[in-house]
Order: sequence, then structure tokens, then C-alpha cells
Amino acid sequence: MRTYRRTLLSGLAALALALPLASPVAAQTAAIPSVIRIIVPFAPGASTDVIAREIAAQLGPRLGVSVIVENRAGASGFIGASAVAKGPKDGSMLLFTSNSMISAAATMKTVPIDVVTDLVPISVMGEGPMVIAAASSTNIRTPADLLAAARAKPDVLSHGTAGVGTFPHLAAEILNDAAKIQIKHIPYKGMSLATTDLAGGTIDLMLAVNTTFAAAIDSGRARQVAVTSLQPSPAFPGVPPMASVVPGYEATLWTAVYAPVGLPPALLQRLNKEVNEIGRSPELQARMKADGAIPMALTMDQARAKVRDAYNTYKRVATAKGIVID
Repeated sequence: MRTYRRTLLSGLAALALALPLASPVAAQTAAIPSVIRIIVPFAPGASTDVIAREIAAQLGPRLGVSVIVENRAGASGFIGASAVAKGPKDGSMLLFTSNSMISAAATMKTVPIDVVTDLVPISVMGEGPMVIAAASSTNIRTPADLLAAARAKPDVLSHGTAGVGTFPHLAAEILNDAAKIQIKHIPYKGMSLATTDLAGGTIDLMLAVNTTFAAAIDSGRARQVAVTSLQPSPAFPGVPPMASVVPGYEATLWTAVYAPVGLPPALLQRLNKEVNEIGRSPELQARMKADGAIPMALTMDQARAKVRDAYNTYKRVATAKGIVID
């Protein structure tokens, strides 16, 4: 009887020791929702929409669930972003957008959500330069030409954007400060209208992803002058960086996948792993190549730091320039 009692007690003690060891392992697993919606806060057909659909096509099989893309455009991207920030905390709703959301938040008088604290960046998918294009009616062919023209005609040489507070607007203001020039901002209600005026010579310049004005460049009505990355971009051979004449100037566009605050850490880590692996896939790299973006594959801590630093930079520029949108 004593032998049996000793054996029983030893077994219970071993089980008690084993249970705490097992609980962290159990905590490592998190339930994955049967359907995940990736919200794109822009209209169908935009570059973010195209990339989001490739992410969805690969993420579904990886997780063994259905992943769909849903477009919710409007309010500078905040209709979609707010829906995700205030949505379920189970991973069933994610956001895919660019850092234009952050520049908009830095310039808005009233922001529906706090982009730094209400959303968790799962990872940054890709980053690439914008292209500075000049109307063929100008004599601007190089970064040095651009500086010379801006200095010869302060606040006369013009650039067009899709509106006040957009990322290209802030990127141009950062260039103005760095180069000590003043290029006049002409806001439009959409990039297509600005592109039409660039091709027609009504405005002199545009800063945007290359696909925005590719047709105007192909037809000879506009030309690529510079890229906004620190180094030349392999995607645009022969196009020098603006930093070649304005040291340190950089204004890159990047995209990221976000979740609402409150998701289980294990699920966030799983999503980070899968999204980073998708970013390295040939299919997604081919989608990003048209605009010169390259995959990033950041940790969640790195992604959080990138969002925070970008917001602080854009906020400083917006405050210094008095850029506020209602």
C-alpha cells in the first residue's frame, strides 16, 4: 500500500510540474477565423488593391481559410481604416494601405482614429520611390535642372497632387525645405486630373508612383526626372535620385498590413510570419515591380517604429508649413 501511495504521489507531482510547462505551449496557438477580410481603403484597381488581392490569394491557402478583399474608399482612406480599428479583435478584419494614411492623419484637423495607437502594423510589405516627372514643355531633364528652374522662378514652378495633405504634397514640402526652394502646390481632386494637366503642360511637375503618369511618359508628353529614394532605383535605370543634388532627401512610399489593437499575440506573430513570406514570393514582387517597390519583411517591433517615426516626421512638416485639412 505504501509503495502504491508513493507511486501515486510521485505521479501527481510529476503531472503538477508538467502542467505549467505545457501552458505556455498552449498559449502559443491562437484560433484563426474561418473568413478574413482585407480592407483596402481605396477604389478597385489602385496599386494597393492589386497587391492586396495577391496577398489574399496566398494568405488563404497558407492559413487554410477564406481571405477576401473588400474596398471601402473615402475620407482619405479613413472609412476603411476606422472600420478595421473599431472592428472585431479576432483577426477577421485586416487593413492594407500605404503610408499616405499616416500623412493624412498628420495633416487632418480631426482624425477618426489614432494611426499609431489604434492599429497594429503586422508588417511592412514593400517600399519604393516615387518618380518626379516633368512636363515635356519644360526644359527640366535632370535633378539639377529642377533646382535651377525652381530657384529661377520661386513659387511659380508648379507641381500637382491629388489634394492637400497627400503624401506627394508633404514629399514636395520636404524637398522645398531640404533644397531651400519653393515649388508651388496645385491640389486636384484626384491624380488623373493632375496627370492630364501635366501631360498638357498646365503644371510643370508631379511626384507620384510611376504608374500614375506612365501613359504620359510613354507618349512623350512627360519625362522622368528623378526618383525620391536615397539611391538609384533598379526599376528606373538611368533616372538619378533627387538626393544626388539635395543630399539626404528621401520620400519613399510603402505599404503595410494592419490589425486592430487587441488581437492575441500568437495570432499577430503568425500573421507577421505569413505576410513576410508572401512578400518574398515571386508573384508579389512582380506586382510591386511596376512601381519600383521591394519587399521589406519587418518584425512587428520594426514595423511599429516605422509607423511612429513616419507620423512624427509628417506631423513636423505639416505643423511647420501650416498644412491642415478639415
